[in-house]
Amino acid sequence: MATDAPPPSKGGSGTRPAQPSTAEFIAEQESAEFAELRKAHRSFAFPLTVAFIAWYLLYVLLSNYAGDFMGTKLFGNINVALVLGLAQFLTTFLIAWWYSRHAANRLDPKADAIKSRMEGGA
Repeated sequence: MATDAPPPSKGGSGTRPAQPSTAEFIAEQESAEFAELRKAHRSFAFPLTVAFIAWYLLYVLLSNYAGDFMGTKLFGNINVALVLGLAQFLTTFLIAWWYSRHAANRLDPKADAIKSRMEGGA
């Protein structure tokens, strides 16, 4: 993967921006803006994670304890187990797509503002 950035200099010419101090990182972590970013992430990620794990465990439990139900043919050789198994893949991709939209719209702008403030204040 090619980038437009020049290679790093070997002499340590001082062109690299200074890193924020530990105190600046701690102050940023305690800021209201960082708390909003963390809340926006957690309010999306945690419920979806719990929901997906519950959905997955339901599939596993049905596979183990409801064999007759899972073996019910829907059409041809397609049964309930196959449909629910494929639905696992579908929900995985849907959650990933939904999260990428959420991150682009709600998380990235907040994270970019924090990053630019930290890099500019260093």
